[in-house]
Amino acid sequence: MQLPPARGPLSAWMINNLRGSATRTVDVGASDRPYADEDLQLALWVAYELQYRGFDDVAAERQWDPRIIAFRTRLEQPWLAWLEANCRVVPSARPIAAQLRDLIDGADGPRLAPYLRRHATKEQFREFVLNRSVYQLKEADPHSFALPRLDGATKAALIEIEADEYGGGRPERMHSELFRTTMRWLALDDTYGYYVPAAPAVTLAVSNVMSLFAIHSRWTPALLGHLAAFEMTSTLPNRQYATGAIRLGASEEAARYFTEHVEADAVHEQIAAHDLCGNYVRQHPGALGDVLFGARCALTADDLFAEHLLTTWDAAAASTVLSHGEYHSTTSPYRARS
Repeated sequence: MQLPPARGPLSAWMINNLRGSATRTVDVGASDRPYADEDLQLALWVAYELQYRGFDDVAAERQWDPRIIAFRTRLEQPWLAWLEANCRVVPSARPIAAQLRDLIDGADGPRLAPYLRRHATKEQFREFVLNRSVYQLKEADPHSFALPRLDGATKAALIEIEADEYGGGRPERMHSELFRTTMRWLALDDTYGYYVPAAPAVTLAVSNVMSLFAIHSRWTPALLGHLAAFEMTSTLPNRQYATGAIRLGASEEAARYFTEHVEADAVHEQIAAHDLCGNYVRQHPGALGDVLFGARCALTADDLFAEHLLTTWDAAAASTVLSHGEYHSTTSPYRARS
């Protein structure tokens, strides 16, 4: 993977310095919508990717370059401030699994999965998969950063979940490989990171919130809460994604990524809520708030991603209809949620 094109002064600083062209530090500044800031999210994504596979045109030792890490820290400040302001949860005395369920049941974001199941065109489904590839081609990698920080039953629970994500030792069953099959059905390039240059800020933000929690040991409880929310909200949407893919002509093999998650995540949901987060909070009672914070961050990022896609498709529908006559709001994806 090569470094992507810059989208502004922040990502230009990061990319130029990784290429060896030292430049003066730029002001990061504040942002009231950092999840939609193309420049900020790309700069963060590039910085975080150094902790995963890196870039072919960047020397491996730049992973620990003090200037890069210092700039990454400055980039994280407005992003983390926004997450803290919008995703903090006040814990209760109820069991952690019940509090996680309350968060999920109380979520009322845009309903992307029902739209993909019944109404999406193949091109819209393709756009959804293209965006998802930014994370899905390294599925489970961010959450695996928590493994060396855990012990006992908590570590065993995470290993049980991650082993399934990585195919139980069978490369062809790895979830990232199953996703590649779905991409090929849609004539998408399944090269790792290929669509990062085309991905909007909100897509990068979905990945960046995981990486923020993954690479900082201080945020380990938030990383576990993020995984719990991820698993607890997976079964029903993936059943709907599978139905939508088959409606659009996908073979059983092409839809297997989604159908695999219907069964696997029904089990993972219980493990994540009770064995993973439950055991962790029993070991670290003071971490309850951070576990819930991570879960809320996961839900919020997914909602922002869904809203972006649905709004984009709604605007395209409005433009098309207006070119042929009056536009009626009943054509909006937001009206087609059942």
